[in-house]
Amino acid sequence: MSFESGSISSESSQAFIEILQNDFKNLSLETKKKYPQIKESCEEAIVKLRGSTSAPQTPIYYVINQIIYPLVQGCESKDMKIIRCCLQIMQRLITQQVVDSKGARYITDTLWMLMEAGIEEVKVLQSVTLLLTTNSVVHGDTLARTLVLCFRLHFAKNSTTINTAGATVRQLVSLVFERVVAEDEYLSKSENPPATRQVNLEELKVASGVPPKGLSACAADAFLLFQDLVQLVNADQPYWLQGMTEMTRTFGLELLESVLTQFSVVFFKNAEFSFLLKERVCALVIKLFSPNIKYRSTIPASVQQATPFDKPYFPISMRLLRVVSILIQKYHVLLVTECEIFLSLIVKFLDPDKPSWQRALALEVLHKMTIQPKLLNSFCEFYDLKKHTTSIFQDIVNSLGAYVQSLFVPAQLQAGTLPMAPGQAPQYLAGVQPVQGLSSQAGFLSRGIMLPIVVNFQTGQSKSLYLEMLDKIEPPMIPDGYGISIAYACLLEIIRSLQISIDKQIVDETDEKVDGKPDNKDNIELHCQLINSSWCGLLAALSPLMEASTDEGITENILKSMQTYGALCGYLNLQTPRDAFITAICKSSLPPHYALTVLNAVTPGAPLRAHNDINTQFLNQCAETDYRQQIVAVGTPLPTSTIPNGAQQGPVMLTAKNLHSMRALLNLAHCHGSILGSSWHLVLTTLQHLVWILGLKPSTGGSLKVGRIIDTNNVITTHVMSDLPVLSTMLSRLFESSQYLDDVALHHLINALCKLSQEAMELAYTNREPSLFAVAKLLETGIVNMNRIEVLWRPLTNHLLEVCHHPHMRMREWGVEAITYLVKAALLFKHEIPLRENQKLQTLLIGPLAELSSVPHGDVRQRQLECVLDILHVAGETLSHGWPLVLGIIGAVSDHHGENLIRIAFQCLQLVITDFLPVMPWRCLPLCVDTVTKFGSQMQELNISLTAVGLMWNISDYFHQNQAKLSQIFSEDVNVFPEFPGTLNVPNFDKLWMCLYGRLGDLCVDTRPAVRKSASQTLFSTISAHGSLLKHSTWQAVLWQVLFPLLDKVHMHSRSASSEKVDTGANILIHHTRNTAQKQWAETQVLTLSGVARVFNTKRQLLQALGDFPRAWSVLLNFIENSALAKNNEVSFAALKSFQEILYLNKNPSAENKGAAVEDKDIWAIAWRVWVKIGTEITLPLIENVPGEDAYLPSQSFLTALVQIFPSVFQHVKSGFEVSDLDNLCRVLTNAVSIPVYGESSQYMVSTTSEFNLTTLHDGSLQAVELVQKEAVARNQFNMLPGIFKQLLSFSKFSCYPPTSTKQEMRASPDWLTMNYIPFGEKALTSAVALYETTADNEEVIYSNVLRDIIASLHVPLSLKYGCPSSSTWKLAANSFINVLKVGLPVTRNLNNTTMNDMWDQLATTLNEFLFPKMCAPADRGLDEIVSDEATDCQLIEIMRSQVLPYSGSIPREFILKIVVLLNRGSIHSATNANMDSETELTLREEFAKTCFETLLQFSLVDEESQSSLFNGTDATDNGIAGKLAVTALLHRFQEVLKKYIDDEKQSGKCPLPRYRLSEISFVLKAITTVIISMKKATVNKDDAAWEQLISLYPYLVECTTTTSTQVSRPLREALLQFCDLLQPPNQNSKLSNGN
Repeated sequence: MSFESGSISSESSQAFIEILQNDFKNLSLETKKKYPQIKESCEEAIVKLRGSTSAPQTPIYYVINQIIYPLVQGCESKDMKIIRCCLQIMQRLITQQVVDSKGARYITDTLWMLMEAGIEEVKVLQSVTLLLTTNSVVHGDTLARTLVLCFRLHFAKNSTTINTAGATVRQLVSLVFERVVAEDEYLSKSENPPATRQVNLEELKVASGVPPKGLSACAADAFLLFQDLVQLVNADQPYWLQGMTEMTRTFGLELLESVLTQFSVVFFKNAEFSFLLKERVCALVIKLFSPNIKYRSTIPASVQQATPFDKPYFPISMRLLRVVSILIQKYHVLLVTECEIFLSLIVKFLDPDKPSWQRALALEVLHKMTIQPKLLNSFCEFYDLKKHTTSIFQDIVNSLGAYVQSLFVPAQLQAGTLPMAPGQAPQYLAGVQPVQGLSSQAGFLSRGIMLPIVVNFQTGQSKSLYLEMLDKIEPPMIPDGYGISIAYACLLEIIRSLQISIDKQIVDETDEKVDGKPDNKDNIELHCQLINSSWCGLLAALSPLMEASTDEGITENILKSMQTYGALCGYLNLQTPRDAFITAICKSSLPPHYALTVLNAVTPGAPLRAHNDINTQFLNQCAETDYRQQIVAVGTPLPTSTIPNGAQQGPVMLTAKNLHSMRALLNLAHCHGSILGSSWHLVLTTLQHLVWILGLKPSTGGSLKVGRIIDTNNVITTHVMSDLPVLSTMLSRLFESSQYLDDVALHHLINALCKLSQEAMELAYTNREPSLFAVAKLLETGIVNMNRIEVLWRPLTNHLLEVCHHPHMRMREWGVEAITYLVKAALLFKHEIPLRENQKLQTLLIGPLAELSSVPHGDVRQRQLECVLDILHVAGETLSHGWPLVLGIIGAVSDHHGENLIRIAFQCLQLVITDFLPVMPWRCLPLCVDTVTKFGSQMQELNISLTAVGLMWNISDYFHQNQAKLSQIFSEDVNVFPEFPGTLNVPNFDKLWMCLYGRLGDLCVDTRPAVRKSASQTLFSTISAHGSLLKHSTWQAVLWQVLFPLLDKVHMHSRSASSEKVDTGANILIHHTRNTAQKQWAETQVLTLSGVARVFNTKRQLLQALGDFPRAWSVLLNFIENSALAKNNEVSFAALKSFQEILYLNKNPSAENKGAAVEDKDIWAIAWRVWVKIGTEITLPLIENVPGEDAYLPSQSFLTALVQIFPSVFQHVKSGFEVSDLDNLCRVLTNAVSIPVYGESSQYMVSTTSEFNLTTLHDGSLQAVELVQKEAVARNQFNMLPGIFKQLLSFSKFSCYPPTSTKQEMRASPDWLTMNYIPFGEKALTSAVALYETTADNEEVIYSNVLRDIIASLHVPLSLKYGCPSSSTWKLAANSFINVLKVGLPVTRNLNNTTMNDMWDQLATTLNEFLFPKMCAPADRGLDEIVSDEATDCQLIEIMRSQVLPYSGSIPREFILKIVVLLNRGSIHSATNANMDSETELTLREEFAKTCFETLLQFSLVDEESQSSLFNGTDATDNGIAGKLAVTALLHRFQEVLKKYIDDEKQSGKCPLPRYRLSEISFVLKAITTVIISMKKATVNKDDAAWEQLISLYPYLVECTTTTSTQVSRPLREALLQFCDLLQPPNQNSKLSNGN
């Protein structure tokens, strides 16, 4: 309830009046006895109150002021009960707001009185509070009096009063300032706001109890109050607060702090207050700071110059710092210079010689400031950015750094000694953590000093401990770790505040990537200054903290802050601080001394330390500091250039903190890679060393995997082993994130990796194991940046190509792995412009792969080719423009690269040819052919060469199948084709074929026979299969630029080939026909010549249409001739086959060629000359008896082929065939059949005991003669017949006497065998006889004495008879003899030409030697054969009887005598013609003897008349004499046989004589019978001696009658019976008649 209107008209006012009346009534009753004057006053008050109700218009303040008096009286009574009652009524009046300023003065005085009396002090304070807080009527001196009242109560003796008064003072001081704020708000909202006041600062400098002019009431009160508070704290008399008796600085400072904290708006809005702040408060603070600044805790107390008052007093120092903290935080804009002083003082508080509580307080103040980014910005802006001012922000950070470092300096160090402190832990060796005595509390441990973290702060919040100790008088004991805890928090907060300032957004703990660089360009200078001012100090502080940290959480926080700071430096492009912080993280990632070695090498100019054994370094480090971190991995150090080659290096030990730092480094690079720039080298060097120590090795794609630990020095804990895949993944993600870097940042990364790799390469030159980290990560970087491959491809692959040239195998192995993997990945990547259409990109991507061809190392080339194979499998269809490079890579492999490389390259080529010819640009087709040719000619692997030749087939098939397409596209540039001189207007499509044929031709002269064979077959097969596609004009090029040059080259190589045996090693058996190079080239000659011949044959009509066909024909025949005359059976035989092939003509030649008849005649004349020359020269060694062992003899197959060719040639030359040609033919045929057969030609060795047909050679030879014979007869060229007879008879002699070589050594050699000439000779004889039978009466035949020649030829087998190689020969000869005589004798006997005498002599000789052969019949000859032989003999005798003897008049006499002698001999010697040693039955020519006897006796025992009639008037004397001589000799022989038989039989006893003896005697007895019968028929008076001789045989015959053999007894009986006519003397002049 309030009385704002000041009247008492309302109902509520009436009720309040009534309550007051009751209160006064009660007071009246209470004071009625003791204090009647009070009672009276109360009653007066009641009356006045009643009166006010009847006069409502009376002001309430007037009434109230009148009724206050009894209350004042009651308080003066000193009666506690009354005083309480009075104070209660006062409070009611105050509460109801019915007291005005006058009444307030009365109440104030009353309360003052009570205060001075010390009565109801709490009630008094309550009343004062009510008085001032209920409304704002109390101003000026009254307000000052109330405040003084409260101040004085604050210094009372009662603690309750003190505390209540203290609270009241604080409340009322705040109230005074709150009134100012409210007043300002009210005035600003009023219709007439106050105008801006002009403040006279000079007046303000003179302090007084009068407020400055122009200030409103509330502001004036506040101004005077604040002024007096400063006076009081400064121990000066107040101007306004009169009556103050006592005041403490602590309380005053608290009140100042309260006002400054809550009402900064008042100070900023009112210049008078700003003046107080600047001139009074700051001066006061500086003055009070003096003892704290001057005091040094390290100087002994006796030396201290300060008075006891000047010694720092904790309560004042603490409160001063609180005030300073507020001044700096809230008023630094107003107090720029003053704050510079304050901040400098706070910084000095951190000096090591200050008391620890002072340092702790200063740290708490700094902590409050560091959490405010704007505040730090202001410091930098006001001080660090300005010239001629202290770099306050820099000083703050540096002081924190110095403070941190000072904490780890033992006290003994400052005194110059280092004794072991009691309880100090011993130094730890090798970083091994001792189990006992080590606190697990989080903190920092360094140099034996353990400082635990004793207080934790939430990020962005400060929580002061000692600044809040307002009740403490003595300095508190500061725990050891408190200072480090706050300093650690300050450092982190500074970095966080900078991050907020610079980045404009906070990166939360997930460490997500900061999105962007600072965008406010105006602030760039400020931000850079923030970094420049802070980086040294932060680094100086965080580095030792990092090293000393014993807790993962602390380490994590420090590392995060360092990452953040380094990133900020990078974003601002401040390289030095960035590199410094990154170096610090790198340093903490590696063991201390190892880090020095590594990082000094990376950062030139840094001091280098001696490189001792790493173990020694660790021991030294542990001597410096308590290195208690847990060792989690022990590995081998990575060799570096700073460590001499061969220097001993021990194992390197990594701690958990090292790995933690490694993660931080990875995180920094991952999240802030774009700002690292040149620092990438540092980061990557460190990561490389860590990866090496941990044993991570590169794997497919560049990622790192745990390698197999071989070194026994390597130890990795299980926990770390499980972490290694995580670290590997982080490393991979780091490089994967490079895809988010801009191009410049990406180049920085790649340059750093290349530099790192270059260092590894240089190290590897000294044969030390290099790190492959850089190469692997270059690969990984390339893979993830495929979308902008053009940006990085050149620098990336250029370096990798350098790596591939490195002599160290592992280096180049990974270099080529990277290049091949990248190329494959790039080709498979889906580029913005499809790769198929992007010629430039294709060339760019495959270029590095092609450049690998210049690397001399086989392993690199192998990987290159394997990559090509993979590319062909997965991306071959896209390689439209890249084919030249791919083919270049494949074709770059040569013999010196080894079999394996060639095999892989060839796999690629096979794939290209079989699968990708259709997608290949036509420009690449000649290159494709060349590449296949290279593989055909390589010498490492024969199978590859052969398969390459096979690929030529594939290419030719492709040309054939795509003829239309290829013909069209060839309208473009054709520079890709070679030139073909001498031929005009070759179509481009044909040029493609010419490329193929030309290359195949090159392969046909390869050094290896198998390749030559395959190439030759392929060449001629493709010409045969696809030659029809060529234009007519192109065939000239085929002939003169492919085929004939090929023949020429093959011929040259064959001539120069070695005849020494080829050494193929023990594994391969080689046939003797191929065991020399010469023989192998022979096969090539065969293939090429036959191939060319086949072309001539199949394309005859086409070739004849060419203008120079005769020249080509002549050249080809020349090649055939040379080859046929080659001293090699295979070549020569094949030449003949080729000859034969080109002679073959279609049976139906076209009518168009009739005009070429003349030309054909010339062509065939050439062919005949070549045939004759071949036949003549091939047998020269035999004919001319060429000396020496190398004389060459042609094979039977060659000779056969030669002979078989003749009919084909003869068919075309027969019209002009002359005797001279016949002579040439005969010479060739004779020589051909005279060549002996080599032992291996078994097919030409025919058994003499079996029936066999003619050999092909002989048959062909005879057919050739027969062909000429028929043509001669048909055309009546009889002058050729003698020559034909001569040739046939010459052949016939071979059946008995085969032709022999004139070379004795050849005859002696078992390798040379005589061919079976028997069937040949017999067939020749048969042909000759048959011819003679038809031409015997021809004059040419007669006068050429052909019959004599035939008989002479027959003489050979007939004279041998049983000595002939084959019985068929002499039998045939005998039959032929009979037939020839039958035909020839009638023609010849009528000729009286003396030239025939030779024939008769030859005939006599032949008859004699045949009928009486020198060799007996073989023992195994059967009876039928014997009978047949005898019948033949008889036939000849019969011919003599019928054709010669009857015409003896016209036959030379000498011949007749020879015939008689022959008949005599036939009748006499028949019995002795058997083989007497044989066991077989005696073979006797009974019929022959009988025939001879009969014939002989016919011409010798007949009467002269008969004889004369028989001989046609010739002189028969000689015949008679011959006959008589014959009979006498015969009888004499009979007697000898009989006598010997009788003697032998007597001696044999009962044993029978041999069967042949019985046969002999039986024949003799039969002959006797025949002789007796013959003599009886003849005249007996002419030769009695014969009869006597016959009769003398009778006793012998009688002696024989004792035989028991029926074989003897029968003919004996017959013979004895014939003697019956001789038992009586015959009558003279009478003839005995037979049977009479």
